[in-house]
Amino acid sequence: MNTADFFTHCDDFLTDLRRRDLSSATQNAYQRDLQELRQWADKYQQSTVDGRFFIQALKYLSGRNLHPRSLARKLSVWRSYLYYLIEHHHLSENYLAGIKAPKPPSRLPKAIDAEELDRLLDAPDEDNFYTRRDAALFELLYGSGLRVAEAVGLNLSDIDLNEAWVKVHGKGDKERHVPLGRKSIEALRLYLQERPQNGEETALFVNYYGKRISIRRVNQTLDDWAMRHQASQHISPHMLRHSFAGQMLQGSRDIRAVQELLGHSRLSTTQIYTQLDFDHLAQVYDDAHPRAKKK
Repeated sequence: MNTADFFTHCDDFLTDLRRRDLSSATQNAYQRDLQELRQWADKYQQSTVDGRFFIQALKYLSGRNLHPRSLARKLSVWRSYLYYLIEHHHLSENYLAGIKAPKPPSRLPKAIDAEELDRLLDAPDEDNFYTRRDAALFELLYGSGLRVAEAVGLNLSDIDLNEAWVKVHGKGDKERHVPLGRKSIEALRLYLQERPQNGEETALFVNYYGKRISIRRVNQTLDDWAMRHQASQHISPHMLRHSFAGQMLQGSRDIRAVQELLGHSRLSTTQIYTQLDFDHLAQVYDDAHPRAKKK
C-alpha cells in the first residue's frame, strides 16, 4: 500500500473513536501518534507502507530515546488503525503482525527501611475503632506480605489467631496459608474487640457501619497515617508488601519460601527482589563457584 492511501482514512478512524465514547485525552493521543507517524513518513520520503515501514518508524523513535512504554503506546495506536482499515477499508494484510514493542526496563520495587517501619508501626496513636483497625491492617500488609486486595477480601473465618495463620485468597482464585506475626496477632485481637457487629457482613476489615472497606479507603488511610506520623516518604500498600518481600529474602536467603509467602505463581516474579541484595549474591558467587574461589 502506498503512503498516501494508508493515511487517507485517518479522519474517519478518529471519528469512529469519538463514536465509541473514548475519553478526549485518549482521542488526542491517537491523533498525535498518527500525525507523528505521518510527519516521519513525509520527512523521510517513505512511499510504501509495509512491515519494514513500521520497523523503521520504531527505530527512528527509539533513537529519540523515547521510553519503551511510549513506544508501546504508539505501536498500539498504529495497530488499532490497521485493524480499522482491515475491517472497514478492505486492507488485506496486517503489517504489524509479529512486531512487538520493546520491553520496558525492569524497576526495583520500592521498599521502606525496616527501622522506619518499626518506628511508624510502634508510634503511639489515639485509641479508637479506626486506629485499631488501621493498625491491624497495616501490620498484616507488612507482617505477612499481603496484597491490598487480598487483605480487603479477608473474612473473619480466614484468620486463626490461636494457630497464627491467615488463609489468603490470591490471584486466579489461588489459596495459600501465610503465618501471622506476633505484632499482627496483637493488633488483630485489639481490633476485633472494637469491630462493629453486623450479622450479615463476614468481612474482617469493615468501616464504622460494619461494611467491608474498599481498596481506595485503605490507600487513603495509609497515606493519612504516614503523614500523621511524619514518614520520610509516601507509603502505599504495595510498598509494605515490597518491604516484606525484600526483608524476608535478605533475612532467610530462601527464595522459594518467599515465593510461597507472596503467592507468586512464577519464580521469576520473586527473583526481582534478589536485586535488592547485591552484596549477598556476590558473596554466594565467591563462595560457591569454582572459578571465583581464590587459590
